[in-house]
Amino acid sequence: MRFTFILIFTVSFTFFARGQNNFSKEDVLEDLQFLRSSLEEAHYNLYAYTSKEEFNQNFEKVKESINKDSLSLLETTSFLQAVISKANNGHTEIPFPGSVYIDYAYSGGTLFPLELAFEDDKAIIRKNWSDNEAIETCSEILSINDKPMDEVLQQIFPLISAERDYFKLTKLELFSFPRLYWQAFGQQDSFKVEIKQNGEVQNHIIKSVSVIDGYEKKRDEIFSQDRKLEIFDNSAYLKPGNFGGNVEQFRRFIDSSFVEINKANLSNLIIDLRNNLGGDNSFSDYLVSYIADRPFRWYSKFTLRTSAFLKDHVRKNYDTTQVFWKSVLSHEDGTVYTYEFEKYNPQPEEKRFMGEVYVLVNRQSHSQSAVTAAQIQDYNFGIIVGEETGDYPSLYASQFQYNLPNTGIPVKVSKGYIVRVNGSTIEQGVIPDIMIKDHLLDESDEILNGLLKKID
Repeated sequence: MRFTFILIFTVSFTFFARGQNNFSKEDVLEDLQFLRSSLEEAHYNLYAYTSKEEFNQNFEKVKESINKDSLSLLETTSFLQAVISKANNGHTEIPFPGSVYIDYAYSGGTLFPLELAFEDDKAIIRKNWSDNEAIETCSEILSINDKPMDEVLQQIFPLISAERDYFKLTKLELFSFPRLYWQAFGQQDSFKVEIKQNGEVQNHIIKSVSVIDGYEKKRDEIFSQDRKLEIFDNSAYLKPGNFGGNVEQFRRFIDSSFVEINKANLSNLIIDLRNNLGGDNSFSDYLVSYIADRPFRWYSKFTLRTSAFLKDHVRKNYDTTQVFWKSVLSHEDGTVYTYEFEKYNPQPEEKRFMGEVYVLVNRQSHSQSAVTAAQIQDYNFGIIVGEETGDYPSLYASQFQYNLPNTGIPVKVSKGYIVRVNGSTIEQGVIPDIMIKDHLLDESDEILNGLLKKID
């Protein structure tokens, strides 16, 4: 059972393990300093969303709060996250401490038993894993242990890297509120919760639940890796899954799907990019080539910043004879330069889908999936349906990773800046052409069902 749980969790999130579970204050402070200096050297534009003064003030505040001689891996990770998250960049982050969480789970750890979604500035109970059946789903939670939800969130937010609160809440849903509540507040046996249910404010005491049997075994992750093709009357529904993994398998799935779609002679194609973690344009461009009517790119401008950290990463992980990686190594450290990819050609006309294309997005359309939705919208290859994405389509991204010297904790940094096809750099997500609200984690599919009604 342990192997199964670890496999599920490592597929779900970036995972890091460390043999040493405790660090001296000196080691942690050294890594804290290294983190700041390395971010300044390696990041494309560390102060794009926060001033240097604000970043350094936060750094000193975190540094001064470290007052123990020995710190656990969990404590160390949380301190480092509180520093890096001040950059307010979703692709510049320190991952959730998965190894600590798994050890905690198998040592009999427990969690807060309510799964939450965040909609319209409210924390909505979507799943109740507690033994208190009086708490109904769709109720609003107002406080936990007499702490208002706003205060709860302000204690969790430093653990999450994101450009804005809307995206922080999106990531909180993705990683799950019970997991991050545990990281921020520690293990608790019971909770006093104040909820608003059917217009009435109520107070309940609920017990914590086992991480494994009471929580992880009962739920599904928000994101979905499944690839799927279905036919609804006169519409095909295509879910490509994340834009990562084995690119040849992905292309075979797309090829065979469009053979079936065109064979059915349908008027509409629905492409579902919701709950999608993104990935690589080599996947997304291949999908878009089946609906494009002219050569295209996934950006209007793509620039990179080289650094010694990036070059070391490239030499260790990539084929340095490839043109893209050669360009990184050939520029001086600190150089910002433009890189041009060749335009991608559409599929031959007989292979392409020629009907109406709709693309579903929600706040959980991350990274390359948001970029792809914007690309389709800007080229008028399809109609975007759903709600605003959490990620910006013009963004600091193109992540790479290095480890801190004392703790070995991985740091993910944005080395590039992507501007969407239409050239807009407005700080907002992809705005759908047809807006349909997604009540995440409930049992109905508001966006897909809403679109099918409109098509009918």
